[in-house]
Amino acid sequence: MKTLVLASGNKGKLAELNALLNTLNIEVVPQSQFQVSDAIEDGLTFIENALIKARHASKATNLPALADDSGIEVDYLQGQPGIYSARFAGEPSNDLANNQKLLESLEGVPSAQRTARFHCVLALVRRWDDPTPLVCQASWEGEILTAPR
Repeated sequence: MKTLVLASGNKGKLAELNALLNTLNIEVVPQSQFQVSDAIEDGLTFIENALIKARHASKATNLPALADDSGIEVDYLQGQPGIYSARFAGEPSNDLANNQKLLESLEGVPSAQRTARFHCVLALVRRWDDPTPLVCQASWEGEILTAPR
C-alpha cells in the first residue's frame, strides 16, 4: 500500500479520503502522525495556500502529500471572506463566529445581492519540490441566507 500525507488534521477529511483511496491501495495519513506543524498560509489565493500546505507536509515527511484550501466568496463583499474564511471573525478559528460575522456583514442586503460561491482547491505533490503538482479546483454557486440553517 502506498502512503499519502494529508496536510490537515481534519478527521472528517481523513476518513473521506481513506474511503475513496483505499480501493486504489493508497493509505492517507494525517500530517500529525509525523508531528508536522501547520504550514504558514501566506499565499494570496486558494491555489497558493493549498500548494504551500502540500509542499510543507511533503518536505517534512518525504512522502507525497495532499492539501486543500477553501472558502466562501461573497459578491456583495467583493469576494470576501475568500481565503480568510476560516478566520473571518478573528483568531482562533470559530465557525459559529465566522457565520455570525458574515450574516452581520450582509444585514439588510436584498436576496438578489447575496450571491456567493464556495470555492475549493486540492493540491497533490509527489514530492515537496514537485514541478508539476496536480491542482483541482471547483466552486458551487449559491447565496447567503439571512439566518443559519
